[in-house]
Amino acid sequence: MTGSTDSTDSTGSTDSTASGVAPDEPWRGGDVGPYAHCVLADNPGPMTLDGTNTWVLSAPGGDRALVVDPGPDSAGHLAATLAAVAARGARVAAILLTHGHPDHSDGAAALARACSAPVRALDPAHVVGAEGLVGGDSVELPGLRLDVVATPGHTGDSLSFVLRQAGAVLTGDTVLGRGTTVVAHPDGRLADYLASLDVLAALATGLSLAAVLPGHGQVLTDPSAAVAGYLSHRLQRLDQVRAAVAAGANDVDDVVAVVYADVGRSLWPAAALSVQAQLAYLREQGSPAG
Repeated sequence: MTGSTDSTDSTGSTDSTASGVAPDEPWRGGDVGPYAHCVLADNPGPMTLDGTNTWVLSAPGGDRALVVDPGPDSAGHLAATLAAVAARGARVAAILLTHGHPDHSDGAAALARACSAPVRALDPAHVVGAEGLVGGDSVELPGLRLDVVATPGHTGDSLSFVLRQAGAVLTGDTVLGRGTTVVAHPDGRLADYLASLDVLAALATGLSLAAVLPGHGQVLTDPSAAVAGYLSHRLQRLDQVRAAVAAGANDVDDVVAVVYADVGRSLWPAAALSVQAQLAYLREQGSPAG
């Protein structure tokens, strides 16, 4: 799967009260407070929503920036990202990846060459010129610090970054601006994903976070409500899968046809990945899972 987001689950996960933006209002990126600027990639689609959000982070008046998720390998997006960094009076100090899906990572090599900056990620395959990242690390610039949080589930290498100065968390595809995300089986595991949502819920409450800066879609202005919605929706889908199996659904395709009957068939292949993860989770929990 080259896409990463799961608009197949777009019913009932987050709403306008959580995001601060009406669900049908297009997201265009731009400044999000004094520390963050979103460069929206021109790769919209059912799996990427309005496009990939590339985040440029720098302290007010700072001369160095971090770029999180440089997005697709596109000359136009590279130019737009470099222009956003220059507009902040900064240079790129490092490039960070929330995970390795191509719509987030393919542009990293070109940006690294253009800026002579290292690329840091959990997956060693994406690391260039620096140490990798793991949960518990921090990345610091003068006036700005990102705390690295391991949030596997969407993929095994998924990370989130807490930007305390802005009261924000960058979540990649773990929490999106609208809809919910694919648990990309077999790399992604539902047990991990549910645990990661619990971690994000605790951070949102414990740090009084005010914003989720996602990998796709608009900024969410009530992180606690957004994560609670994700947990509720995921458990609801799990109940639906359990019921479908109990009613005689014999394989993944049968479960998708029942549980995702309300979405277009073009999105069923993505739904099948999450269903595989849900069935694996039920088996791990000792529940009948087909």
